Amino acid sequence: MVHAPSLPRNEAGIKAAISVLKQLFGDRLQTGAAIREQHGHTTTWIENQMPDAVVFPADTTEVSQIVKACAEYGVPIIPFGTGTSLEGHVNAPAGGISVDTSQMNKILAVHAEDLDVVVQPGVTREQLNIFLRDQGLFFPIDPGANASLGGMAATRASGTNAVRYGTMKDNVLALEVVMADGAVIRTAQRARKSSAGYDMTRLMVGSEGTLGLITELTLKLQGIPEAISSARCSFNSIDDACRAVMMTIQYGIPVARIELLDEMSVKAANAYSKLSLPETPLLLLEFHGSEASVAEQAETFSSIAEEFNGFDIATTASTEERNKLWQARHDMYWASLQIRPGAKGISTDVCVPISRLAECVVAAQDKAADMGLLSPIVGHVGDGNFHCLLLIDIDNAEECARAGDFVSWLTQTAISMEGTCTGEHGIGQGKRSYLKAELGETTRYMAAIKVALDPDNIFNPGKILID
Repeated sequence: MVHAPSLPRNEAGIKAAISVLKQLFGDRLQTGAAIREQHGHTTTWIENQMPDAVVFPADTTEVSQIVKACAEYGVPIIPFGTGTSLEGHVNAPAGGISVDTSQMNKILAVHAEDLDVVVQPGVTREQLNIFLRDQGLFFPIDPGANASLGGMAATRASGTNAVRYGTMKDNVLALEVVMADGAVIRTAQRARKSSAGYDMTRLMVGSEGTLGLITELTLKLQGIPEAISSARCSFNSIDDACRAVMMTIQYGIPVARIELLDEMSVKAANAYSKLSLPETPLLLLEFHGSEASVAEQAETFSSIAEEFNGFDIATTASTEERNKLWQARHDMYWASLQIRPGAKGISTDVCVPISRLAECVVAAQDKAADMGLLSPIVGHVGDGNFHCLLLIDIDNAEECARAGDFVSWLTQTAISMEGTCTGEHGIGQGKRSYLKAELGETTRYMAAIKVALDPDNIFNPGKILID
């Protein structure tokens, strides 16, 4: 377990704010130990830091009331979606109030002709796509977990479809946000582009709840493609697989997804998902478009793969076969845990320029082996992002220390390759110490923005920036 530094607590303020909020929300404010523990962080190796209370607002007006009460007494506010983030984002190092948006789960408007939708922050990715399915539309960002859309915006989520459809920053048109004084702002209109002032939407997307609390989102939608096909291809080495990826991107093939599994991951997928893939590096791809264009994309990729010694190439348009393949990819966390029963999986990510991807992945494999760590690797290789899942005994302090050293080494290596300490997991508590190494003096201006928008530091204190 990794120690998370605590911040000074405002005991009197917390007590006063809870009293006020209890009068406003009644049973929708909870202070039981179990629910508070649930709203501290549970999906990582960072220790759980519980809030003092959890409140469940139903609309923007109620969120504004919460913020005004907390601002009056100087009490921290920790936004909570579904709790699937991985870097301690929902911990409460100074105590305070966890604002759970799960009851703000209404789909407010679908503008099919404009390809956009307006939702409350508690709507989940799967909920939205089930609702849209009969209209021939879908929302493409897929981080794997059934995360809330508010949380996905706050952490600038990504996923397997990012190579074609981008990340959350590319798919949020506008936000409604409650600011630190309780004021409600709208960051933009529904227009597809604007040159009107500072881009407040992009400022809030990825701010991890440190600048404001998102209460409504306007999101871009896509039409469900006429045809979808998947492909898989095995390679003799990570280098061959990554060079095939680079050529595929440079050739302009509009792949929707292109995922890498290393040898250890393929072996785990075979055992867990009852597959029989060659246990060598593997690429999984998906193509979207018309029947003709999808067939052309698959054929062109197959030719490229063969240039780099690709083998066991198979394509399919069968929905059942596609779903089986991608379900195996989404189940990689659970599959990897079977490699070392009883271990906890600690996921970390970095992102590098695609030209350095093979070098970084191979170096990570070698470093983990040298340190005596098991670390299967999967990656969204179309954009240079990959994940190491460290399988460790969480109660073994020496092993945790080695894992921490590996994460530090990996992060520094990615930054030295002109990459980033995180492609999609975010900073939270877990990667704060690396941000200045990556961005230098930029962090000073980030801190100035934080002070300007949240002068009393009530929004998610102890996250992103070193206090």
